[in-house]
Amino acid sequence: MSPFLRRWGLSKEKPVIETQFLKEKRWIPTTRSEALKIILDEMPQTDAGPTLEYLLSETKKGITVTLGECRFRALQQKR
Repeated sequence: MSPFLRRWGLSKEKPVIETQFLKEKRWIPTTRSEALKIILDEMPQTDAGPTLEYLLSETKKGITVTLGECRFRALQQKR
């Protein structure tokens, strides 16, 4: 799903995590499939499925995890 379609609410998938690349200032809600693509891009030698499950479990504890050039955190409630 392209970021354009996601921003306009046209994605059928719901975000599960927020991501931020190191050079960006904004956190972006990210779907499971997008997160898997990011993991594969950042660390192609790892198995993306278990890595995503680990990231989800750690972010639920309130921890921000950095993987390569990308940070992951739990979804934040809209204010």
